[in-house]
Amino acid sequence: MKEVDYIIVGCGLASISFCEELRANKKTFIVFDDQSQKSSIVAAGLYNPVILKRFSAVWKAKEQLALSAPRYAKIEKDLNIKFDYKLPILRRFTSIQEQNKWFNASDKPLLEPYLSTNLVKNTNTSIDANFGFGEVLHSGRLDTETLITNYRSFLKANDSFNDASFVHNKMQFVGDDIHYENIKTKQIVFAEGFGVKNNPYFHNIPLSGSKGEILKIKAPDLKIDYAIKSSVFVIPLGDDVYNVGATYNNEDKTNTPTELAKEELISKLKTFITCDFDIIEHIAGVRPTVKDRRPLVGRHAQYKNLYVLNGLGTRGVMIAPYVSNQLFKLIEHGEALEKEIDISRFN
Repeated sequence: MKEVDYIIVGCGLASISFCEELRANKKTFIVFDDQSQKSSIVAAGLYNPVILKRFSAVWKAKEQLALSAPRYAKIEKDLNIKFDYKLPILRRFTSIQEQNKWFNASDKPLLEPYLSTNLVKNTNTSIDANFGFGEVLHSGRLDTETLITNYRSFLKANDSFNDASFVHNKMQFVGDDIHYENIKTKQIVFAEGFGVKNNPYFHNIPLSGSKGEILKIKAPDLKIDYAIKSSVFVIPLGDDVYNVGATYNNEDKTNTPTELAKEELISKLKTFITCDFDIIEHIAGVRPTVKDRRPLVGRHAQYKNLYVLNGLGTRGVMIAPYVSNQLFKLIEHGEALEKEIDISRFN
């Protein structure tokens, strides 16, 4: 039998961050992922310490940024790739009242580091923004597809990856160990995203799921090197290509793009973009979302060497390293999870 310290199920942002915790602490592991879950791959990839709809701070933004920046820099170095791009986010104002709310928010201690007090005037003739923009600081974009694709290859090269579907009923609990096919391990961490609904050990956790759809457009006349947040996000990818998104659908749990969402995105985009554009791709995925907007992390109540790492929602880029670190300290050092993320909060 092959012996490893951990089996990890899933290979999205949560899983990759936990793998990095294990690598940093010389733990052995193998990742199972059949690519059935798409939310990390199709994610817009923005990291943003501000909730721009309400001008409020993201939970633990300072702590999340402190962990995520060096984490992604190390992966870039180890894999010799580039996927983390510093990118200003400009929040489009629709009125004087919104401007005032922005400047009032920038005086708050939790927001002051992240909200510029300089009003950005619009000079782009392809954008309708008569009231200008507010600039978010310490923001950027992760090319999640590049990260995940290359990380899978990295794991394969190190004999730490299996692209088969993980079959939960094949697990055998033998003393303090778990046997799975030809593998013996001490711990299993399930980072399956919305796929956890098919996990007999954690399917009852209160994960609702929200389908998101984005468009990739070609807009040669737009010419912006910053992201815009208005009724939708517009995110530059280079070569006049942009991501536009995203929609939120709490009923449809499929990865199939829909015409209704496409029409919604086009309609919202045209409220502030005046130039022509062509749609070159339309993709969808189900985000693992939770009603209180906090991750779902913790140990199974009966099987003490089974764990869940899930529910990262729309902010997986920033929060994945933070919650992965919390879970590792729980497993290896017995440190209690923060109550806000512990699955036991729903007991």
